[in-house]
Amino acid sequence: MSESPRSIEQVGEQITEHRDFAHPDETRTFDHGRAEILSIGGSDIGRLVLEPGWRWSRDVQPIAGTDLCEAPHFQYHVTGTLRIRMADGSEFDALPGQVTSLPSGHDAWVVGDEAVVVVDWFGASNYAR
Repeated sequence: MSESPRSIEQVGEQITEHRDFAHPDETRTFDHGRAEILSIGGSDIGRLVLEPGWRWSRDVQPIAGTDLCEAPHFQYHVTGTLRIRMADGSEFDALPGQVTSLPSGHDAWVVGDEAVVVVDWFGASNYAR
């Protein structure tokens, strides 16, 4: 897999990095979607692209091997509507411009005909493995 172009600059004692999801370090595909993973600043960050028809319990659950998604997430929602059902049965819709902090134990699915894109700062490292 080719390495993503990196821009690293040192100004004084500060080091900055610049990355682009157009060139992820890793892409994990699954039915109706993909997870693009970048390593930057000593951490992994993921962009999840979930197509209409995607549902965690159908498309990722066979990969994860758990009843519910056990990866906690800290996500910024870029496009689309993602409905999330927690283990206790409560549900809510995550919409563009919103940020969610999800504990372990949830299912989720795309609502409507628009793809969902989220940027995940926590939980991407082991997602869909």
